[in-house]
Amino acid sequence: MPKVKFTYALKRFFPDLQDGLIEAVNLTDALHEVDQRYPGLRSYILDEQGRLRKHVQIYLDGDPIRDRENLSDPIRSETEIFLMQALSGG
Repeated sequence: MPKVKFTYALKRFFPDLQDGLIEAVNLTDALHEVDQRYPGLRSYILDEQGRLRKHVQIYLDGDPIRDRENLSDPIRSETEIFLMQALSGG
């Protein structure tokens, strides 16, 4: 099963976040399942058109996703999904 991991910065907004296994064949499915576990997380990650927000990055097995608009990147059973919030400021 794919494993989803979250950056510590996201836990500031969603304190109950925990890394874990999910069932998904593509990124859209993965984000849907994550939102089922942590309601509201999907709307924090995606904009009103369903695209990845600019302040969020997702990595699959260490590589940034290719499709930030349709989230169609495939996920294999051993894929590690890492969701992170971009930090800015000085």
